[in-house]
Amino acid sequence: MSDFSPTNPAPHAESGSDTSPEVRQTDVMDPARAAAFQVALGQEADISAGSALPPFFHQLYFWTPQPPEALGRDGHPRVGGTGGLIPDLGLPRRMWAGGQLQFDAPLRVGSPAEKRSVLEKAEHKNGRSGPLAFVTLRHEIWQEGQLCLTEWQDLVYREDPGPQAPKPVPPEARTDERDAREAAFSSTLLFRYSALTFNGHRIHYDLDYARDVEGYDGLVVHGPLLAQHLMLLAEEVGGALRSFAFRASSPLMHFETATFCRNGEDLWVRGPDGRQCMSATAEFA
Repeated sequence: MSDFSPTNPAPHAESGSDTSPEVRQTDVMDPARAAAFQVALGQEADISAGSALPPFFHQLYFWTPQPPEALGRDGHPRVGGTGGLIPDLGLPRRMWAGGQLQFDAPLRVGSPAEKRSVLEKAEHKNGRSGPLAFVTLRHEIWQEGQLCLTEWQDLVYREDPGPQAPKPVPPEARTDERDAREAAFSSTLLFRYSALTFNGHRIHYDLDYARDVEGYDGLVVHGPLLAQHLMLLAEEVGGALRSFAFRASSPLMHFETATFCRNGEDLWVRGPDGRQCMSATAEFA
């Protein structure tokens, strides 16, 4: 169970303002939730109280449930609401564009932790496809008085696609990997990940909404779920992570099989047609 409490509820402002509020949450880091995620990934459920939490598994915690009237059309908490960090930027489509993580100490399952979040940046820009808004949130996770993890979360907001709007051409993915793992993403897995992370975004489970409103060819695999697979691959072949940065470049659909690749400290996700879905860089401890 998590506890959500905004502190210093001052007005939001454009990038860099020191009037942005800090939101603090606490969570007991229930081991059953992490073990359930292991099962969903097809792993042995060996996490118990006292275990070090695998990298990025903190996404399963610090839920921020909101009543139905506080949700937007996409199922996410409506931006600009009381106690939230993200201002209303006037654009309906929300995507997790990427992020960066710094690992300072392992989080321990079954022990209370505190997440402290602030808005670092919110700005408008004009892109080739129309107006865009970029948001960066910074999250710190503390446990037993120690900073264990710092995460920068990059979000992008954009307009709905027009009926005749051309789809962007994604970059081609590299083919010089030294390690590779394939993974498929069923609608059941997407539902489970949405449930475990309390992510209500309809593009991950509502096919009609994903296709007819947001213009995707199918259900969208969560960007953080792709990043999760890359981090697990990185730790498998390189050891404990000190930092990790990732950037989404093309969505992966639920009916596609992805290849997770590594060459040195570079990692990436390649779609079945050779396109790059995500790129990442890992630094090892």
